[in-house]
Amino acid sequence: MSPAPIAPAEYRQRRETLMARLGQGSAIFQSAPTAVMHNDVEYVFRQDSDFYYLTGFNEPEAVAVLAPWHEEHRFILFVQPKDLEKETWTGFRYGVEGVTEHFGADIAYSITELEEKLPQYLAKADRIYYHLGRDHHFNDTVIRHWQKLMAAYPRQGTGPRALENPHHLLHPLRQVKSAAELSLVREACRISSEAHNRARSFARPGLYEYQIQAEIEHTFRLQGGMGPAYPSIVAAGSNACVLHYVNNNTQLQAGDLLLIDAGCAYDYYNGDITRAFPVGGRFTPEQKIIYELALEAQKQAIAEVKPGNPYNQFHDRAVRVIVEGLLDLGLLAGDPEEIIKEEKYKPFYMHRTGHWLGLDVHDAGAYKVDEETWQTLQPGNVLTVEPGIYISPDIKPAEGQPEVPTQWRGVGVRIEDDVLVTETGNEVLTAGVPKEVADLESL
Repeated sequence: MSPAPIAPAEYRQRRETLMARLGQGSAIFQSAPTAVMHNDVEYVFRQDSDFYYLTGFNEPEAVAVLAPWHEEHRFILFVQPKDLEKETWTGFRYGVEGVTEHFGADIAYSITELEEKLPQYLAKADRIYYHLGRDHHFNDTVIRHWQKLMAAYPRQGTGPRALENPHHLLHPLRQVKSAAELSLVREACRISSEAHNRARSFARPGLYEYQIQAEIEHTFRLQGGMGPAYPSIVAAGSNACVLHYVNNNTQLQAGDLLLIDAGCAYDYYNGDITRAFPVGGRFTPEQKIIYELALEAQKQAIAEVKPGNPYNQFHDRAVRVIVEGLLDLGLLAGDPEEIIKEEKYKPFYMHRTGHWLGLDVHDAGAYKVDEETWQTLQPGNVLTVEPGIYISPDIKPAEGQPEVPTQWRGVGVRIEDDVLVTETGNEVLTAGVPKEVADLESL
């Protein structure tokens, strides 16, 4: 049974929690822009995640305002009005009346009334919370209203004296997932896992990377997902050494390692899984050694994902396992502490070991409290754990490090799971995709 959508009461509680943090301020959130694919053909609309988190409203050309100090209207929406002729072409709109009924706005206006109506929800705020985004015209609109209210402050004695980004108030809320959110993340992970298992059973020498991609994305949609959470990476052989390889047009050869990094979006929440396996069913000796080293790094990193640990601890653990393993293989040389401190391992492992996961694939929320202090993991956090080892055909070792023998070149491995921080430790949400060597060679 598919998980239920998030209830209106939860969106209302999110707004109430944020408004308690706003104090006497007003916050403005704009919907995502429509994006043009080519000429007059638009991409499928995808709502801005902050806007969606607070409203559940999935239409473009909308603005949400939170004004906790206002006596009548604390949650205000500006939306596209009903227009039956335009709806014939582009689909249903809730309109002004519909959003008050279905999305809990205290009052709603046509987006055409924004210039006229917005100032009344800013005039008595002590500051405006707004993220200066990519829509420069709307940025200018907000700044212009703020400047007018600032100019009136000496006469009125009230008004917003500062313009401040709301992310530090909102994003910590998004970092801790509710039970309803976790049900959607779990479904995204379930579908993503099924797609990876389908891809592994389908892959064989002679097929093209794009054919594997088609099976993956077919599964996403067949199982009720919105589609890919990000461009699917299907990388055979040395293509796996390109971190964001998306050409997906190479023919699979027997003996290739095939790296697949793909995740499903489900009701706006995302999965993100990477696996690497041998095309034809057997690892070469070098592939197996590098794969098992990456797998050991991932296992030890996952063990560090628990409440109370600093965010960076699982990355540090993965780096140490990889460095010590590459030293044993003679692919690095020297003191491990020096190699880690001077980042001489980076020609082999150049990215972080994970990121937050949720409404965005690289989800909202800071990783550090300040320059020296990492965030502490807490129950309800969801993150990826994805160490990798990449030995590009043209790898250039760090200064003072040995040249890489030919037999190791062209091997790229990344192993990624989605992990929930629980009260007592963690839960791997994507454990349904095998990653042990024996399982990958049994097909």
